[in-house]
Amino acid sequence: MIGLDDATEEFTMLYADARGVHRVYRMTFTDGEWRIWRAAPGFHQRFTGTLSSDGDTVEARWEMSRDGVTWNVDFELTYRRVRNA
Repeated sequence: MIGLDDATEEFTMLYADARGVHRVYRMTFTDGEWRIWRAAPGFHQRFTGTLSSDGDTVEARWEMSRDGVTWNVDFELTYRRVRNA
């Protein structure tokens, strides 16, 4: 679930899965950059995605950190919009 705070122009994203994991992330999408992050003791996460100039592709990566200082790439991904004729 994603919602926008109209005062800060920042989104909040709620995440839950079948493992019983529940997390709250902050999110922004500004000037073609999509950012998602959370700072939790011992397990920080961040996502950075860049929108292509034609708006059809996002090149992105998730990173994680145990201390919030040293970051490691968890995985990279690409989102592509497929336009049906």
